[in-house]
Amino acid sequence: MLSIYDQGPPPPCPTPFNLAAHVLAHADDAPDKIALAVVGLSGAERWSYGRLKAAVLGTATGLKELGLEPGEIVLLRLGNTVEFPIAYLGAIAAGLVPVPTSSQLTEREVAKIAAELSPRGVFRGDGIACPDLPGVVMVDEAALAAMRDLPPAAYDMGDPDRLGYIVYTSGTSGNARAVGHAHRAIWARQMMHEGWYGLTAEDRLMHAGAFNWTYTLGTGLMDPWSVGATALIPAAGVDPQALPLLMKRHEATIFAAAPGVYRKILNDHAKIDLPRLRHGLTAGEKLSAQIREEWRNAAGTELYEAFGMSECSTFISGAPARPARPGTLGAPQPGRRVALVDPEGAPVPLGEVGTIAVSRRDPGLMLGYIGAEAETQARMRGEWFLTGDLGAMDGDGMISYQGRADDMMNAGGYRVSPLEVEAALNGIPGITEIGVTDVEVKPDTRLIWAFYTGPEALDEQSLLALAAERLARYKQPRGFLHVTELPRNPNGKLKRRALAPLWQAAREGA
Repeated sequence: MLSIYDQGPPPPCPTPFNLAAHVLAHADDAPDKIALAVVGLSGAERWSYGRLKAAVLGTATGLKELGLEPGEIVLLRLGNTVEFPIAYLGAIAAGLVPVPTSSQLTEREVAKIAAELSPRGVFRGDGIACPDLPGVVMVDEAALAAMRDLPPAAYDMGDPDRLGYIVYTSGTSGNARAVGHAHRAIWARQMMHEGWYGLTAEDRLMHAGAFNWTYTLGTGLMDPWSVGATALIPAAGVDPQALPLLMKRHEATIFAAAPGVYRKILNDHAKIDLPRLRHGLTAGEKLSAQIREEWRNAAGTELYEAFGMSECSTFISGAPARPARPGTLGAPQPGRRVALVDPEGAPVPLGEVGTIAVSRRDPGLMLGYIGAEAETQARMRGEWFLTGDLGAMDGDGMISYQGRADDMMNAGGYRVSPLEVEAALNGIPGITEIGVTDVEVKPDTRLIWAFYTGPEALDEQSLLALAAERLARYKQPRGFLHVTELPRNPNGKLKRRALAPLWQAAREGA
């Protein structure tokens, strides 16, 4: 028996199609139902489905009036506000291709993205870093807000396989890659609704992340809206320790967060009273058995973990209808075709370790890396897209995670390439060589650390300040360690997995 999971394909995506139209398809049937509540300790800002749809289609009208045309790319440089998802859906409704980006990116990083994608427009919030881009239509937050009241535009319907949006992810090449997704990607996410969420129209799903995080955008907003559920998002500045109170007050039935958020909640709450909560969802980094058990004891509900990546969202998970067996990630979601393959792309026998791979026919798989066709093809082996992660499949399709095939780091749920961080920090005076990896500073907490050689140890605060100028917060090393030499293999290649023991030895010797 080979390590292949396939229970048949999902229903085909209808045509013509528009991602925003699919997300807001329930707005006409239930215009007064609350689609979104931005919840804080002093109250909540509520958006009905009717108001949300009007704001999205009014925004589409305003963008068209600026001369932006279908197929053109627009960058989202917006903060943690409701304007982010409205602008995102408004752009897609108008046929534009939005690129949601982290507000933490530096001006230098945004300039690199702009050079790669040549955007026609930029949506910019106050205080969000963005370089001057001659010839690019700049739309500030006030202008976007004013567009909400314009007459509604018609959805730009078309081929579901056309480019719908772009997200950035760190790649093994060391460069952050632009991942192009088709409009049909939202249709494919229906496999997650039962295969992970157990999501229905009656749910009230709270996501702990900010509006401008792609995990929040998909799991916290697009998915609940596409089934007619209510999305609950904490207001900017809400501390994680307040989330149980807000969940209880607003009757959340599903909670979604990265494992680190669950850990912070558990640090402050030995017992959590959430009578309406059915279960929690987690993704972004590996969930430890300790957090799972502590949450079960404190809240009395289960946590369902999902595994995925920007190129295909989540595709392996536990679910209420099919819990993951202990020690496994869960199983591929119904409708997925997933295999564990050898270096040539051939499925390995059940029980053997192979690279986790997704069929190229999966409707949720990316169209490719924009402007990087060679790298796109390098990730393909025959029928399969290779994730770069290793696993082993049992006879029931459950997959146990066996580590990463590369040196990608995971910091707070973000996948970060060490090559990208090293490239940004190279050239600092006094540093001869530099290598970075993530280290476990305490159970379930990993941070990026930099290791460098040079004539002498440099002032760490100065190094941290330089990193802050060159990298988004989540990519910045949280510490620097001066070493006499970097560990290398006989061929002279840096052994990043040997860096963490250096940090551990330094800590124990301190």
